[in-house]
Amino acid sequence: MSLIEPIVTAAPLLAGWTAHGLLFRRRLAAARLDPLTQLLTRDGWEKAAMRRVLRGNAAVAVIDLDGFKTVNDTYGHAAGDAVLKATGHRLHLWAGASDGTAGRLGGDEFALVMWADDFQVGLEQLHELLTAPVDWQGQQLEIGASIGAVPTDGLTLSEALAHADKAMYRAKTSRGRSGSRGHRRHAAAETRPEVTR
Repeated sequence: MSLIEPIVTAAPLLAGWTAHGLLFRRRLAAARLDPLTQLLTRDGWEKAAMRRVLRGNAAVAVIDLDGFKTVNDTYGHAAGDAVLKATGHRLHLWAGASDGTAGRLGGDEFALVMWADDFQVGLEQLHELLTAPVDWQGQQLEIGASIGAVPTDGLTLSEALAHADKAMYRAKTSRGRSGSRGHRRHAAAETRPEVTR
């Protein structure tokens, strides 16, 4: 028996396993993307964010859309989906320009990890981008956004997310009381600057 016979016999099996492995990798990658927004899901985003945080000079932001339920209740779920798609597209573009990664945590809540330099100014621009009306079937859908952000220096990703989440809720509740869309700063217990929008 020559060496060629085992190779010829094993070739189809090897080709099958290779094809199976490629298909598995594609399905795994697709599972980490939210089908509606095309952003990373929570698990995929956290892995990417962890890598970005380890590189240093990073900030984390948590974003919650304001008025999303009203859009769904008034215009229907197709309009809500249009808002989520537009938000995903806007976050993807903005994250790419700020050496960052965006993800959809669930519902109308999103997260960003980004370059920390001047992130406060960047969040002003992000807020303007996210609150631009979404055109849907001739309607201009108005949506707001509450954003909380914190630099990650000395924090784990989990700790940074917790601080950013608290800042986002402060932005949401302060907007609810005053109707203000203004920029506010808060200090955490560790005198860590948090930014709310």
